[in-house]
Order: sequence, then C-alpha cells, then structure tokens
Amino acid sequence: MYFIGVDIGGTGIQAGVVNQDGKILFRKECSTDIKNGFEKIMNDINTLVRELLYENKIDIDEIESIGFGVPSFINKRGLVTCVNLGWSEVEFMDALRERFPEVSVYAENDATVAALGEAILGSMKGSKVGVLYTLGTGVGGGIIINGKVFTGANGMGSEIGHVVIGDNYFDCNCGKNGCLETFCSATAIIKHAQKLIQEGRESVILDMADGKIENIDAKMVFDSYREGDCVAVDTIKRFKLYLSKAMANMINTLDPDIISIGGGVSRASDIILDGLKDSIREQILYKKEDFAKIVCATLGADAGIIGAAFLR
Repeated sequence: MYFIGVDIGGTGIQAGVVNQDGKILFRKECSTDIKNGFEKIMNDINTLVRELLYENKIDIDEIESIGFGVPSFINKRGLVTCVNLGWSEVEFMDALRERFPEVSVYAENDATVAALGEAILGSMKGSKVGVLYTLGTGVGGGIIINGKVFTGANGMGSEIGHVVIGDNYFDCNCGKNGCLETFCSATAIIKHAQKLIQEGRESVILDMADGKIENIDAKMVFDSYREGDCVAVDTIKRFKLYLSKAMANMINTLDPDIISIGGGVSRASDIILDGLKDSIREQILYKKEDFAKIVCATLGADAGIIGAAFLR
C-alpha cells in the first residue's frame, strides 16, 4: 500500500506518493488558484492527485490514505479560515471526503505536518518528544510526542509562533503584541534592521538594497552579519535572544529531546546555532542538567509531503 501527502501553500500545491518507509516515489504540483476561490482549489487538488496516480499507473485502491497540510488551523468541525488562501470557515474536510470517497482523508496545519515529516524521516527521527520551529515570513511549528502529532484537546495546540515572548514595537498579524513571530521571523529581522537604519545607524545592508530600505531582505542582514556590520549584528543578536527565550520556555514545559529549526531563515544555520545552546542554558530552570539537542531541519519542502502522508 501507498500513501499520498499533499502540501497546500499560498502559491503552489505539492502532492507525492509515499511508501511505507517514508520515501517519496512520485510527485506532482500545480499552482494555487486563489483568485477563483475555494471550490476551484479543491477541484485542482482532486485533479492533481488523480493525475499523479494515473501517470504512475497506481490505482486508488492501492492508496491507504491521503493527508493534507494546510497553512491554517482546522477546527473540530473541519472548518478552515485561512487569510492567505482567502478562505473563511470553508468546509474543508467535507470537501475532501466528497472528492476522495474511496480513501481515508486527514488534515493538519502545515507546520505541524512538517514536524511529523521531520520526526519520521528527518532531523527529529527517533525522538520521543520533538519540536519543530519553522522560521520564515512568519513563525510556525509543531510538536510530536511518541511519533504522534500533538495539537491539544481542541486542535489549537502547537501554535508556538504565537507564544507571547515580550513587548514589541509592532503588533503581530494575529492582533496581539509580543508574539514570537514578531521577534524571530524573516519579517521581524527585516523590520528591526529597517528600524535601526531609519534611526540613523549606518549599515552596508542599505548598500546591498541599492539604497532602498524597502528592498532589504533577511538574507542581506545575515550576509552583513558575517561582515561584522553593526546593524546586522544587533538585529541578529536580538533575534537569537528571543529565539533562545522561546526554546527555554519550551524546554521548561515539555523537556523535548530534540528541537529542530526549519524554514527559510534556517539557511543561515551557522549563525543561528552558534552560541544558541549557551543562551538557552542561561534561561532554563535546571542549568546543570542535559537538555534538548538543537538542530536544523533536513527534509526541506519534502517534510510537508511526508508528514501529510503519515497523518492518522
């Protein structure tokens, strides 16, 4: 038997046929047609999956289940609200069952699904308690306990990007102030570098951006950090301080054996991991005891497909 994992993103949808060992055997993708609404996206997913099977001579009866990663929270009634996709309480699970009546269908938040993928085949393989932080435009994450997704009693758990970690000078997109997302995302890195430059600090970051502050991206900040640029150094130090605070809180709460860092920001792993454990140790309760390994995710975009395929 095979499994299918589908990773739904804001610009593209990826689907893969996965075997029992977690290997992606075949894959196919299509664009996310947001402008034509929910039904069009669901029809495109149906077409994508069935073409994937047809092109690789696999019958739907050979599929154990289909899992979906969605960039949103799925409530207990199977409804999804997702600003990025233009969905407001759409009947997501019912729509899946209608289109795939032959198999069992499952769905979870995309970051949680990625965490499951990393636990099955990637950086958190073999862990009893693993936590993934996905640092990108925002901050997401997932918690895997004994090989199973943890989302809490009402499905709202693992929203680790929205743990309030301190006061900030701008609010999170969720409406709160102080979410981890506003300190440790690529967006937060950009905003802080821009703020320091607007306050009159000189920086080579602005030169990299052709003198246009709105062109600054996170990679420029990390590249400038390597050159010792003061704005970049202060920005990344702040980012790492709050990341270590969040991880220390997670260690004090769950005591995971592995914490993995994924997302686009993790490409600067040499900078992020340097000294991070020392900073975490300063903030955990039991400072002399062993605590979680801090690693970087290894599966990249494949984590979403693999994790979705193994949802149960």
